[in-house]
Amino acid sequence: MTAWSSSSEAPWSREEFERQLRALGRYYHFHHPYQKMMAAGELTREQMQGWVINRYYYQINIPRKDAAVLANCPDRDVRRRWIQRIIDHDGDDRNEGGIAAWLALGDAVGVSRERMTSLDEVLPGVRFAVDAYHNFARQQPWQEAVCSSLTELFAPDAHRSRLETWPRHYPWVDRAGLAYFENRLGQAREDVRHGLALTLDLFDTRERQERALEVLRFKLDVLWTMLDAMYLAYVVGMPPYHAVPEGD
Repeated sequence: MTAWSSSSEAPWSREEFERQLRALGRYYHFHHPYQKMMAAGELTREQMQGWVINRYYYQINIPRKDAAVLANCPDRDVRRRWIQRIIDHDGDDRNEGGIAAWLALGDAVGVSRERMTSLDEVLPGVRFAVDAYHNFARQQPWQEAVCSSLTELFAPDAHRSRLETWPRHYPWVDRAGLAYFENRLGQAREDVRHGLALTLDLFDTRERQERALEVLRFKLDVLWTMLDAMYLAYVVGMPPYHAVPEGD
């Protein structure tokens, strides 16, 4: 971990540190206007498809981010636990994994796999935000990359909301395509336990604890920025810069 200078302030207790981390949930992207529209049944088919297409770029970069954690981490015990995250997304001989489940979600909302995997419709703002997160995990201490994963603390409410509201508001979406959200409810629970325990253990001075809050805010900003780009493109109707005709 980065050799931060010692702080004169005493570290928060483990309980207070966890409370500070969880308090950042108010900035989770589930509270973004785009997500609120989704939960209220206000997205059009095209807006829903746009979200699934752009979020796919995030999904395929999650195992790459986790591979960066493994590459930077000298702790064998941590690596043995963390590698399961890659398997959860990429799959193995027993389970196709989360990326395959996301492609099935694309099928359910009417997005062909060729259209999804081409990445042609990924918005520049989304690509920039996701790439920034991947590069962060590659370049920063592995402990910080672990901490950045703690947006998973806030994900279960979003998954449960989609499982509850989509069948009611979007009956045209094939219910079988929601398996990704069902699967993540179980997987994320174990991921949160491990990631939170590591963060509480590793960030053991006030300065390191404050850095952990900065890291988690950065990750929250990544997720929020992705939805900002989608809101501008699919709700406001502002085209991405590469779609603006020359001379305009």
